[in-house]
Amino acid sequence: MPENTDRHESAVARYFEAWNAREPEVRAKAVAAAWTADGGYTDPLADVSGHERIAAVIAAAHEQFPGFAFRLTGAVDGHHDTARFSWELVSEADGSAPVAGSDVITLDADGRISTVLGFLDRVPAGA
Repeated sequence: MPENTDRHESAVARYFEAWNAREPEVRAKAVAAAWTADGGYTDPLADVSGHERIAAVIAAAHEQFPGFAFRLTGAVDGHHDTARFSWELVSEADGSAPVAGSDVITLDADGRISTVLGFLDRVPAGA
């Protein structure tokens, strides 16, 4: 069990590294480290696959919410090749978190993300 837990937590840590990467080159490397080459990301606002498209979704989030960072809330819960976790998008200026969600990821044999199914639990009006 701890081996799987470490695998899930490592995958989620790489996921947040990608989501919090602000420089395009750093983001591209982080996405490649976190996802399989044909990996996908689906939430209510996006349905993309491949490193370039995933990086573009992340870049768009940073454009919409400059000065914000994604933070894990609670523990990573996983079994087999699947994990779930919750997160918030937190303002580095005042600590507010206008956006929150929960994601479910599927990992390949090497622990890289093959799919993400994201759910938005809290979104500000007009966002």
